[in-house]
Formats: sequence, C-alpha cells, structure tokens
Amino acid sequence: MVRWARGALLESLMIDRSVPRRLGLQISNGLRDLIVAGSLKPGDRLPATRTLAKEFGVSRATIVESFDRLISEGILETRVGAGTYVAQSLPADPLPKTAPTLDPPPAHIRPKEMDGAANRFGERLVHAPRPFTTAMPALDAFPMAQWARLSAKHWRGRRNDILGYPEALGYRPLRQAVAAHLRINRGIVCDWQEVIITAGAQQAFHLIGTTLAAPGDRVWFEEPGAIGARNSLILAGLDPVPVPVDASGLDVEAGVALAPEFRLAFVTPAHQQPLGMKMSLERRLALLRAAGAAGAFVIEDDWDSEFAFSGRPVPPLRSLDTGGRVVYVGSFSKSLFPALRIGFLLAPDGLADHFRLSLDAAAPGVPTALQAILADFLDEGHFTTHVRRMRKLYADRHQVLQAAAAEHLADWLDVVPTDIGMHTVGWVKPPLNADRLARAAADQGVTLTPVARFALRPYPKQGVVLGFSGFSESQLLTGVQALRCVFDTLAHTL
Repeated sequence: MVRWARGALLESLMIDRSVPRRLGLQISNGLRDLIVAGSLKPGDRLPATRTLAKEFGVSRATIVESFDRLISEGILETRVGAGTYVAQSLPADPLPKTAPTLDPPPAHIRPKEMDGAANRFGERLVHAPRPFTTAMPALDAFPMAQWARLSAKHWRGRRNDILGYPEALGYRPLRQAVAAHLRINRGIVCDWQEVIITAGAQQAFHLIGTTLAAPGDRVWFEEPGAIGARNSLILAGLDPVPVPVDASGLDVEAGVALAPEFRLAFVTPAHQQPLGMKMSLERRLALLRAAGAAGAFVIEDDWDSEFAFSGRPVPPLRSLDTGGRVVYVGSFSKSLFPALRIGFLLAPDGLADHFRLSLDAAAPGVPTALQAILADFLDEGHFTTHVRRMRKLYADRHQVLQAAAAEHLADWLDVVPTDIGMHTVGWVKPPLNADRLARAAADQGVTLTPVARFALRPYPKQGVVLGFSGFSESQLLTGVQALRCVFDTLAHTL
C-alpha cells in the first residue's frame, strides 16, 4: 500500500548553501517566519522529517534539529503517532518583526484610471436569501434528486473527459441541447454551432463587448436597465448611452437622437429589467432597422422569459432578425440556480469564429462535468418540467404578494401586477423616498432595491423592485408585515 506524503508544501522556504549559517538554523528561522506571518496557522501539519529532508536535499538529522529548536520555543508541538504541528497556543509575539513601510509604486506602474468608468459601475445588487431580493429562484423547489443522479453519472466518467480543459466554445452535447431548446421552446431557427457556452450571462456580455466593439464605442442602454450587463460593457471599455424606456420598451427615436452612431444596443424585450414592460413589435422592428442603418449589433438579454404565468412567452427579438444583427443571450442561473454559472450566447451567422478567437486567447471555460450534467438535464426533459412547475409556483407567489400588499401596504406602495418573471415594481407614494425606505427595510431584514439604482442618470420616479420568486408564502407574508411596520415608523417622521 502506497503511503502519500502529507503536510504543508513549504516551497516558499528557501535555504542558501553559500552562506556559513548552518542549514538547520536557516530552516528553523524560515519556519518561524512563516508562522509569525500567518502563512502557517495553529494546527497546521508539517511534513514528516524524511519528506522534508528529501525535498530540501539535507540529512534527516538537520530537519530534526530544526524541529526540536522550534518545539523548545513552543512554536511547534508533536503528537504521538500523528506528526508535528504548529502549536495551537503560540507564545505571545514570537520574535515579532516590524513590517517594513512600503513606498507607493511609481506612477508608471500604478493602475490607470478608467476614464471615470469606475464611477459609472452600478452597485452590486443584494443577493441575500430574504424577501424581497430580486432574481432569486425557488431553490426550495429545485429537483435535486435528478440533478444528483446526473452528477453521479458524469463524475464516474472518464477522467480525461471531466478533469481536462473544457472546449473554448463549450461542450458539444450542451451546445446541441441548447440549440434544440431554443428551436422548440423559443421559436429561434438556429444551428448548434452558433451556440457558445459562457460562464454566466455576465461573461457573455463582456465577451460581446470586447469582440464586436472597440473601447470608446457607444452602446444604447435601457434607462433604467440591468446593472450587471451595464457593468460588463463598461468594463469592456464601452460608453453606455442611457436611452429612456416607456410602456412600449426602448425609445428607438430617442436613441437615434442621443447617439446615431452606436455600435451596440442592449435590450431586455421580453421583460424589461427592472420595470417589467414588453417591447412592442413596432419598437422591435424599429430597433432592427436602426441597428442595420448604423452597422450595429443588438444584445438581446432573454433573462427570465421562460416564466410567463399565462399564455405563451413573447417571441424573441432574434426570431425577427433577418439581417444577422441580434446576439441572443440566455442564462441558467435564474431558471435553475445561481451557483451553476452557465450561460450562453447565440452568435449571428458567421461570427462564431470571432468569439472563438477571444475565448481561445483567454483560455476560459465552464467545467465540462457541469456542462455534461446540464446537457442531460435538458435532453431528458427535466428542464422543461422544472420550468412548467416554476411558472405555476411563481404565479402563486406573485398572487400572494399582490394580495398581501393590497391589504397592508396600499396606503404607501402601489405594487404593479405582472404576468411574467421573478419580480415586480412597487411605486412609492409621496412624500416617501425610495432610498430611505430601502435603508429602513434592510434594518428589518427585508431587501428593497430602489429603481433609481438601475439608472445611469438621476431617476425621477420613486420606486422599489420586489422579488417574489424565491420565497415561500409564509416568507412573503412575513416580509409584507415587516414592511408595514417600516411604513408605520416612517409615517410618524414625515
């Protein structure tokens, strides 16, 4: 039976054979420095003396001498039959050293300013699992048994398949499964070779920005709009132009007036993020005409369109595109679970190779095993079954929120009904302020996201986003009661 060497890898501990100081002293001093610096922590196991002797090319007696010196100082301790460890109770400040004061790096090696881009990043949304956090799937209803079965199947597969480097554009069976899903369930005519697997939608947006545009190019962006997508495009060096939305979606005429020479346009046509309207057919066709005239591409984020409570989901913008202008982006983070971090983009005809160049250069990729599990999850019909269940569940949870808000919050909050998605919007009645309301709600363990946080410019209307999909009926009712207490408290201060 082979016995594997155990204990910390001490590759940062160096010895110098050219100096007269004894090797054992160098090793003990080096170990002491690692412990004082916190690189080795109390309870960490050190390698066996024979292992260290072989790694350092010294006699075992030299290592024993070093260990004995540190044991006598109370820095190391031995456990019979178990080895040598960093002492659980270290002596106070063993040979403390004063940390050197470092001068700031020279200007020529300091990070460059991003031309004010950092000031344009939207603040990351709260993801704590509490009412009314947005974009939170019903994790309590996820079919864990099927997922675990498929996981076990693939983790028993060939090691080269599951532990090797993933394909740049994604695991072929998953690309094929996604293409089939889009053809059958979203009405998009596509080939699997147009599907590119990404590490979530965020990577897809950044990849599009760096592949199809150049730094400084202008991007039409819904105002208010999706924070994560906007951040990804800003990080790619692009200049987002806030284009207003109304009841029909993105105002294309306003976009042309603001930036006639645009390179990209970002839209959420099926369910606008965060306001919730559907983009009208007239606006969709106008956007495609404007993109064609400008030689621009449209990023269609189809982020939660599967969850239509009644009727059929709105057809994607991509299904109307005859000029190869729409880059369709989807994600399984919201339809399944956020930790999955698998998304995809559907490249316009002939552009897949351009994305391949970008992906090959960065050597990215989602773990193949996860892709294989998801491919089977799609192929075996578990995904469509799950989506059907979530449509019904989310519709029920929305009704609970709507009814409870009408009963308990109507004096302060006008909650907008919705027939799709994972959240809705509540318009705050004057003289209350959405930011102040969100801070007070957070103190009560409730998440409210002001609509203004989704906007690049000051937003005139006072509203908050209310996520309902990830919370049980009792959690939603508890959240509404907490909000009523918040409103009652704020009302006395007005």
